[in-house]
Amino acid sequence: MATRPPAEIGMPLDEIDTPALLVDLDPLERNLELMATNVEACGLRLRPHAKTHKCAVIARRQMALGAVGVCCQKVSEAEALVHAGVPDIVVSNEVVGRRKLERLAALSKQAQVAVCVDNAANVGDVDAAAAKFGTVVDVFVEVNVGANRCGVAPGEAALSLAKRVDAAGHLRFVGLQAYQGRAQHTRDFDQRCAAIDAACTYARQTVELLQRSGLECEVVAGAGTGTWALEANSGVYNELQAGSYVFMDADYARNKNADGDRFAEFEHSLFVFATVMSMPEPTRAVVDAGLKSMSFDSGMPEVVGSESMRYAGPSDEHGNLDLSQSNTRLRLGDKLRLIPGHCDPTVNLYDWYVCVRGDRVEALWPIVARGAVW
Repeated sequence: MATRPPAEIGMPLDEIDTPALLVDLDPLERNLELMATNVEACGLRLRPHAKTHKCAVIARRQMALGAVGVCCQKVSEAEALVHAGVPDIVVSNEVVGRRKLERLAALSKQAQVAVCVDNAANVGDVDAAAAKFGTVVDVFVEVNVGANRCGVAPGEAALSLAKRVDAAGHLRFVGLQAYQGRAQHTRDFDQRCAAIDAACTYARQTVELLQRSGLECEVVAGAGTGTWALEANSGVYNELQAGSYVFMDADYARNKNADGDRFAEFEHSLFVFATVMSMPEPTRAVVDAGLKSMSFDSGMPEVVGSESMRYAGPSDEHGNLDLSQSNTRLRLGDKLRLIPGHCDPTVNLYDWYVCVRGDRVEALWPIVARGAVW
């Protein structure tokens, strides 16, 4: 059951209960518009990844700006988004198990839905579920282009699987899912480029093999926030799936551009709003946001407004701030914005976005796919 929102519309910032997941609407809207404009200028399709925001309001805003739909990773995410009015979803992941596949097939009668496969047995299972519900499910063959997660090998193995999909009575072969996830947070620009060059080569060779065999590859999908421009200029990808650009967490900002500066194409728009709850000593403060308030798998959050104030470490309900190198003077009850290290799992801890413009709450958006991991 969703918790009550930690704020009310019209409320000033300093009255918001904390910890709260704050969205600053001005930079969010600039991020949405910038990516939409850039992808359109490349003549490509944008299908942002909704596993980042898990929010139908944001998904509909992305589609209003030209996105063809969204991606998600789980059937339950797809269900939550479809039920909230999102009409076109690719589950950019494998779905295994009769119950999940039947839910997916049923959902395909309510919206445009596609799924990925990397195993011949799974192709048969997806086809059986679609047949049971009298529907046709769009299918991508996922190719391992270097991420070493899911995905069949490029080339002949991918061709063989695509033929199985094409021959199935209740499936439609759409194209290739070719996401290089490992490249997204590779700090060095040249190393990121090399990883995507290799991914593009695998994808291109597989597309050419499919075409020579008489299989039309309508879509080659992939790309992320850290590399989207590289795939966009590759001549092989035509549907981009970047997701984190909407929020820009601290970890993505640690990537380097070609000139060696921090990656700053998009702005930070997502924050964990926290309150100073204790001042045990002059060089240390404690805030009310710890392990249960944000993800730490990609490092510590950054404190907005003070480069010298450092989030030193969390416990379940607390976060220690190191003030030893800072001239900032905090008081009990002060509120701070923290930029989480990893936005996706941080979002999954909350039921609501508190959306602010300036110093006022403008909207409360439900995170409808929060906890949708099955």
